[in-house]
Amino acid sequence: MTARAGTAIESDRVVAVVGTGTMGQGIAQVALAAGHPVRLHDAVPGRAEQAATAIAGGLGRLVEKGRLDAAGRDAALARLHPVAGLAELADAALVVEAVLERLSVKQELFAALEDIVADDCLLATNTSSLSVTAVAGPLRRPGRCVGLHFFNPAPLMPLVEVVSGFATDEAAAARAYGTARAWGKTPVRCADTPGFVVNRVARPFYAEALRLYEERAADPATIDAVLRESGGFRMGPFELTDLIGQDVNEAVTRSVWESFFQDVRFTPSLAQRRLVESGRLGRKTGRGWYAYGDGGPGVHGSGSGSGNAGDGGAGPGNADGRPHTAEPCPAPASVGIHGELFAADALPRLIEEAGVEVVRGDGAVPGHPGWIELPSGTRLFLADGTAADEADMPVVHFDLALDYRTAGRIALAPAASVDDKGRAEAVGLFQALGKDVSVIADVPGMIVARTVAMLADFALDAAARGVATAEDIDTAMRLGVNYPRGPLEWAAELGHRWVRDTLYRLHDEYPTGRYAPSQALCRLAAAQEDDAT
Repeated sequence: MTARAGTAIESDRVVAVVGTGTMGQGIAQVALAAGHPVRLHDAVPGRAEQAATAIAGGLGRLVEKGRLDAAGRDAALARLHPVAGLAELADAALVVEAVLERLSVKQELFAALEDIVADDCLLATNTSSLSVTAVAGPLRRPGRCVGLHFFNPAPLMPLVEVVSGFATDEAAAARAYGTARAWGKTPVRCADTPGFVVNRVARPFYAEALRLYEERAADPATIDAVLRESGGFRMGPFELTDLIGQDVNEAVTRSVWESFFQDVRFTPSLAQRRLVESGRLGRKTGRGWYAYGDGGPGVHGSGSGSGNAGDGGAGPGNADGRPHTAEPCPAPASVGIHGELFAADALPRLIEEAGVEVVRGDGAVPGHPGWIELPSGTRLFLADGTAADEADMPVVHFDLALDYRTAGRIALAPAASVDDKGRAEAVGLFQALGKDVSVIADVPGMIVARTVAMLADFALDAAARGVATAEDIDTAMRLGVNYPRGPLEWAAELGHRWVRDTLYRLHDEYPTGRYAPSQALCRLAAAQEDDAT
């Protein structure tokens, strides 16, 4: 490369975008906003002109909203040129392809471009699931090929994954990174592994929800609501996959699974496959996990009402998309707190603030989880990866929350031995704290605890394997998929030992290897234990 490593491509240099669908149009708009002359090309005649018209419309809407002045719009449109042939991209400093997600198509495109563009031109692929190394494989100069993975909609989403293939020159990757920064994006560097950062680390967010559905732990609307209102995620996995498209999400999952040689941790969901096969792909077809119409989204299937304190919520869900929410129950007058609640240590104060007497007890083993004792003798334990039924006493598990003070909903999973009085006391206690309560089936790890433990482990494993730095992984997950907290930061806050032990217990419950904690997590948990002694 002739350009100095790390410098952005100059704003007066041409940026070409090949492939003019939604993503291609978005990338072109980003480059225009940064001041570049932009050339659009599409293999289908007329598509580039249609894309230019669509971009002009998008810029016009920005003017209407006051985010761009008319002069800025006109200047940008003057720099935008649809072209009919690849030969008209000869003076491009950067070509970004956003064509069909098929390896042979991308390889053929870059091979043709290599005979046209100058030696200092960067060739960037926006692939989300293919190997950058494989895309660059047939090139004479594979070192100038880099991944620039934008997220949709590209003009709004800040994250760009800058992916180095096996043969990518460091100077090329640094120049791509500098260019993305100059375009106002937040780039992260990552290695060319299946799913890169976001699509690799995010798999459990979808996979655990689908598995919980398949286990009849709860319906989609309830799982979504618990992850939003207790876990702090902006959207639940079922509504998010409906937005993405079930076919798109399932294809990424399958691609990552196959690229990892069918590693059980990435196994796709049969329930999602059946949804795709039925043509219920989400918002774009009017129906996915939810039905979309004038009345708003509703859960696919028929429901059983709002639920009550004894309802496990394991049915297909409510037709209007509402989560199962327990009916009002009276709060107990007092509760006992035994030992430390660790991640739920905010609860005693919240309970006192709600006017429920808190009696401090003993009996807990130091270093082991404590519990909340209800007047009926039922014990409340934070979800730990086991089923409540495994205890030799009446136990109700409550789920993990991002912040117990601000959480709007809490999930409870009672053992079969818990009577109606114990269930009602547990529900009433959390309702007294101002929470909606969803009672789900007794499944190991519940919803938020299971999902967060897996996300944390996937992130730790990715960092240990050099996929990206810890900082970049957390940044990618916050900005790329809007997680409320980076999974590595979350793991440190919960304690690596808690994450490891939760996964070990899940592994005992499901001895397939899916939940076996990574070596990286085990080492950090062991170090935490050493520090505690």
